[in-house]
Amino acid sequence: MKHRIYIKNEQKEEAYTPAMRSYIVCAVVKTLDYEEFEDPCEVSVTLTNDEGIRVLNKEYRDKDSATDVLSFPLIDGEYTEEDIIDGYLPLGDIVISLQRARAQAESLGHGINEETAFLCVHSTLHLLGYDHETSKEDEEEMFTHQKAIMKLVRGEKDE
Repeated sequence: MKHRIYIKNEQKEEAYTPAMRSYIVCAVVKTLDYEEFEDPCEVSVTLTNDEGIRVLNKEYRDKDSATDVLSFPLIDGEYTEEDIIDGYLPLGDIVISLQRARAQAESLGHGINEETAFLCVHSTLHLLGYDHETSKEDEEEMFTHQKAIMKLVRGEKDE
C-alpha cells in the first residue's frame, strides 16, 4: 500500500467493525488521491468518546467541550526529504468522537460509517493544509472538495 493508515480504538460506546475500518481507510486514501498527494505518508486515526475528545479539545484548543473531530497536522506546508521517516511522510493525527459521529449520523439520516468517513475526509484535508476558518473562500473550497471526495467514497458517479 502506498500510504500507512493506523487506527486505534480507545472507546467502548460504539462498535468498531471491519466495515468502519474500511470506510476510514477509504476516506483517507480517496482524499489523498483527490488532492494528488503523491508521496507515501502515514496518518493516525484515533477513535474516542466525547470525554476523550473533550480533554484534547481543552488541552490543545482551550475549548472545554466535546467536538466531533480534531486534526493534528505534523507538517506545515512545504516539507523536505528530512521530514520523511522510513520512506513515509508523517502527515498527522485525526481524533474522532464516535459518540458524536453517531449522534450526527442519526440527525442527518445516514449511518455512523458514512459520518466517520466524512469526518476523516474533513480532517485529512486539514492535515493537508486546508482551513475553513480563515476566509469564506477557503471554506467554500474546502467544502467543495469534501463533497466531491465523499462522492468517491460512496462510489457515486458524476452526473
